Amino acid sequence: MKKYLILFSVIIIVLISITLVYFKKNNAINFIPIKNPPIINNPAIKSDASPISIDYLRSLNITSEKVKIEKELTDGSNYKRYIASFSSEGNKVYGLLTVPINNEPARGFPAIIFNHGYIPPTQYQTTEGYVSFVDYLARNGFVVFKIDYRGNGQSEGDPSGSYFSSAYTIDAISALKSLQKFEKIDPKRIGIWGHSMAGNLVIRAMLVSNEIKAGVIWSGAVYSYEDFVKYRINDNSYIRMSTDSRVEITQRNRETSPEIQNIRTNPQIINFNNDFWTSISLTKNINYLSNPLQIHHSIDDPVVDIGYSRDLVKILKDNSKTYEFYEYEGGGHNISSPYFEQAMERTVNFFKKNL
Repeated sequence: MKKYLILFSVIIIVLISITLVYFKKNNAINFIPIKNPPIINNPAIKSDASPISIDYLRSLNITSEKVKIEKELTDGSNYKRYIASFSSEGNKVYGLLTVPINNEPARGFPAIIFNHGYIPPTQYQTTEGYVSFVDYLARNGFVVFKIDYRGNGQSEGDPSGSYFSSAYTIDAISALKSLQKFEKIDPKRIGIWGHSMAGNLVIRAMLVSNEIKAGVIWSGAVYSYEDFVKYRINDNSYIRMSTDSRVEITQRNRETSPEIQNIRTNPQIINFNNDFWTSISLTKNINYLSNPLQIHHSIDDPVVDIGYSRDLVKILKDNSKTYEFYEYEGGGHNISSPYFEQAMERTVNFFKKNL
């Protein structure tokens, strides 16, 4: 009996071995050694991260549908003009879109997201303001999209300023995403331009998205918040926010913490080197800047002190960033003629070189 049991066991082992060999040859089963899962070292974003902190903004998935033509306007000298719209966080945001008429490159035109300085949102109109700026860029072969920002003019949403809210920055990046889907544009050749308040926006957007290939700032302000305390601003582009902590749609992009309230009322007690101020400072996150920047500022600017630009340039130089900086003896806040033409020519040449 014992002999039969041993023989039976041998037969079973042989049959199992044959079965395993068959399946292995025919890829019916595949033995995979168990390993520990890989460890991914992604920086964790704190649940209480500021809505204007650079790392928080970089963690967002900002998207938008293709820019939509709403209305055709009269042509410019060598370009089409339209009222167009795009979506930003569910808001329908309008803008003035120009498209060259002739000589479209095989891969599409280079484009510039044009960001205006502070204008009272209820007084803002899409087709007014910065007319000569847009015309100069459009005549030189660029698609120009002068966006209104949410809450400005007829755009949906809540106006919020740029220095202590991420809303306008998100609008600019949403405009980028919408332009990338527009068939007449080369999605890899999109730059950004900003004036005054939008200088802050331009750098914040470039720290968040490396798809913005070049940036130009005219008379820009607020890059470190220390400089805000030092130089202040002589206009209404700073909107003082309440300490209301309610979570609302209109508040979600705004930084309303007590720390921010101190910037006006008690700046001498602020530690600008703590985690909060470091997280929202543009200059302290300048390592994220990967594309070239051009800066223009008039010495006699009565609204935004040229110290903002000079301090920024020092940071760019110390961190080996690619930049150009031009100071003008006159021209004021808008770098008016006779300096305007030179500044615009430099702007056009910079975009042609880098887009």
